[in-house]
Amino acid sequence: MRRTIFIVFIIGIVTWISSILSIAFDNKIEIKPSDKSNIILVSTPVQNSEISSPLSVAGRARGSWFFEASFPIVLLDQYGNVIAESHASAQGPWQTEEFVKYIGNIQFDNYIKGTKGTLVLKKDNPSGLVQFDDSISIPVILK
Repeated sequence: MRRTIFIVFIIGIVTWISSILSIAFDNKIEIKPSDKSNIILVSTPVQNSEISSPLSVAGRARGSWFFEASFPIVLLDQYGNVIAESHASAQGPWQTEEFVKYIGNIQFDNYIKGTKGTLVLKKDNPSGLVQFDDSISIPVILK
């Protein structure tokens, strides 16, 4: 009986010390944005490039990124306001887990030249369920 109490006591102390160490070192762990290159790749535009309207968007994405052979693309200004919305279309059979080429165009005219913006490519999520939302963001300069 005393041995069981001693073992439970030791396990409790080890758990407590682990918790303290976890909290102490948590602030020092650098969290990096997730790399989605195994799901979607963007050929154009490249990050921090100057873009103008109409903008061509191209690359490759896994079939699961599409729904009915397309996915939304959105251009935001530096404050996160939507400047324009469009979609990219698969350039081949999209019902696959393999990479499929996509092309899209987005036209915009309501922006301040020379400011930063963000091109967002969204995984199409017809269900509307948050757990299926995904996107990548490409920083750009509005020319």
